[in-house]
Amino acid sequence: MGNAILWALIGTFFTFFMTSAGAALVFIFKGKPSDNVQRIFLGFAAGVMIAASVWSLLIPAIEEVEANGGIGWIPAAGGFLLGVGFLMVLDFIIPHLHIDSKEAEGVPSSFKRSTLLFLAVTLHNIPEGMAVGLAFALASQHGGEYASAMALAIGIGIQNFPEGAAIALPLRNEGESPFKAFSMGMFSGIVEPIFGVGVVLVASFIKPLMPWLLSFAAGAMIYVTIEELIPEAHLGEHSNFGTLGVIFGFVIMMILDVALG
Repeated sequence: MGNAILWALIGTFFTFFMTSAGAALVFIFKGKPSDNVQRIFLGFAAGVMIAASVWSLLIPAIEEVEANGGIGWIPAAGGFLLGVGFLMVLDFIIPHLHIDSKEAEGVPSSFKRSTLLFLAVTLHNIPEGMAVGLAFALASQHGGEYASAMALAIGIGIQNFPEGAAIALPLRNEGESPFKAFSMGMFSGIVEPIFGVGVVLVASFIKPLMPWLLSFAAGAMIYVTIEELIPEAHLGEHSNFGTLGVIFGFVIMMILDVALG
């Protein structure tokens, strides 16, 4: 378990670092990205999360069950739906505001607009951290073959760079100081190491539930992708920029997983 925790820390702190690096763009650029760049950023993140959910989470979950003589689709479908339900509940409970939206979601609150934007990004970083942590936990249980888990961490980290920029630059545009916008962008990713290590600890005690946990993370990531990223990537005219972002992100994550897995 110790090695899995260490690798999960390395992997999730890499994704956290990439979020921070993206947020640091507020010290270079003053305004938020153009609409087309924003669509590409969000589409790319969506494509990475879709590919990661399939290749890094659902397929390993099915293979894990079938290798032990079980029916692969049962925990894959069951865990997936539980993950969707979990994020749906958080979506209804936690007050948050999506980029370019005027109406906040979740329970009513007196939070500032900048705080609501921060919470929206933090919310969908939770399943990303879980996914990376579970990938390392699974690798640990299979003799420490961490290449596939590292591929997932690299893919999530790559898409976290534009995500960090996508939260920090709009906050700067909202009137926050560069340092505060950077700090909020950076700390939106801190949930990834927390949840990444947390699921490794859980997985070490309930190994038979690993396929369910992998599918759970996949469901949570797909919910975020469909509920938030893809719609936001297709706001306004010329939505083909968002579509191309999704396709490019999907291909990059697929290549990483197949080449390094």
